[in-house]
Amino acid sequence: MKRIVLSILAATSLLSLPAVQAGHMEKIRDANELKVCIWPDYYGISYRNPKTLQLSGIDIDMAIALGQELRVPVRFIDSSFATLINDIEQDKCDIAMFAIGITPQRSERLRFTRPHLVSDIYAITTRSNRRIQTWADIDKPGTVVAVAKGTLHETVMRDKLKQATLLVTDTPQGREQEVEAGRADVFMTDYPFSRRMLETTDWARLVSPPSTYHLTHYAYAMQKNDDAWYQRVSAFLNKVRADGRLMAAIKRNKLDLIAEN
Repeated sequence: MKRIVLSILAATSLLSLPAVQAGHMEKIRDANELKVCIWPDYYGISYRNPKTLQLSGIDIDMAIALGQELRVPVRFIDSSFATLINDIEQDKCDIAMFAIGITPQRSERLRFTRPHLVSDIYAITTRSNRRIQTWADIDKPGTVVAVAKGTLHETVMRDKLKQATLLVTDTPQGREQEVEAGRADVFMTDYPFSRRMLETTDWARLVSPPSTYHLTHYAYAMQKNDDAWYQRVSAFLNKVRADGRLMAAIKRNKLDLIAEN
């Protein structure tokens, strides 16, 4: 009788425990799709052409290759740097692949792969702006510096700027609009996005730092505490490094100047 009671108690105890959450490998297999978060305005990274709606960029190439490796279709899901952490933690996607800058704040909540790109910070102003001629003109009284909310540039420039006024816009498009309209003198960005501005607008002018200003390493981000999924993605990245597919994608998208060895 005692053994029966103990068995019943043990079974009841097991039933009361929370169900073990399935890992992403299981979720991908069961759903037969790989969900990849992207920021579709990231030129050379994960860019959606406004005319054709076609996606292109190094991380689009790599996401498709990862889907092929896993033998499942890829579903791209629009995200942003402002919503990145919530999108990952709430399982909106299995992995974020849009050159995520590795920062201490993000690393507290997300797990990053080995970085494959590294970029400094650059400034974009207008061709007609007379206040900003060189990098030294940026941090001066009266200068307005725009950054997009949730980007690494917001955190860095809050720390770096001593005299200029920082303007934080809700969207990346907002920072561009503020500069083009003359309400801000410059907006801060990275190498890939600076290429977009120079190649797709007739008003943008690049201002580069005279020496290293603040390097940031870029990688892919995923949830913490899913070792099997992290190891699977890491194995894929080691494979595409070794067989040359990663570097080929970097060169195809003209990002070899910021490739991380």
